[in-house]
Amino acid sequence: METVKTPFLFVNPKSYLYGSQSLSLALAADQLAQETGVQIFFTCPYADLRLIAEHTQHIIVTAQNMDSLTPGRGMGAILPESLVEAGAKAVVLNHAENQKTVAELYACICRARELNLLTIVCADSVTEAKAVAELGVDVILAEPTELIGTGTTADDDYTIQATRAIKAVDPNVKVMIASGITTAEDCYKVVYLGADGTGSTSGIVKAPDPALRVKEMVHAILQAMEDRNADRTCR
Repeated sequence: METVKTPFLFVNPKSYLYGSQSLSLALAADQLAQETGVQIFFTCPYADLRLIAEHTQHIIVTAQNMDSLTPGRGMGAILPESLVEAGAKAVVLNHAENQKTVAELYACICRARELNLLTIVCADSVTEAKAVAELGVDVILAEPTELIGTGTTADDDYTIQATRAIKAVDPNVKVMIASGITTAEDCYKVVYLGADGTGSTSGIVKAPDPALRVKEMVHAILQAMEDRNADRTCR
């Protein structure tokens, strides 16, 4: 099973890109992951999972959601085994655009664990993030829902408090702060303030050159981690 490495970048085109467009950006991200060693999670529509997985080697191909059912009945549901068979290595759960009940969320986390899928679980408030940290997840994507897609990032205090609160519950859980992340500078800030990783949707897909934006973000989080570690050493 893959493990989550710090710092990491979450490239999340949602449904803005599909087919050849999604593959093109995935290939650029794959090359960048190979060159820099930064772990890049790359989401795509379910129908494109196999396409992306079969043409890349270094990114973490990530499903956008799944259900907790097992093979059998479940017309229209997303079978976890089918995601793994298609090449997914991680799954996003409880995104603001696809929220789950607590019971279903926990069932999905357990099913993902059975299948060695990394779990990226979304949480809105610090309180919700602390509760999710109790469930044995790999990554918590902490982001105020109202900031998603706005280009406005959470304030510094949110990043600091959310990271501390989650680590206090389970220091092994990785923390991603991603709401409103648009530029490389945004990425630098949240990682420097303590997040393990960050990511973006509109900041990437709406950039004049999405592949270049991903490259800028990767180098920004590397620099942030270097500066953060240097500052700790100096204290």
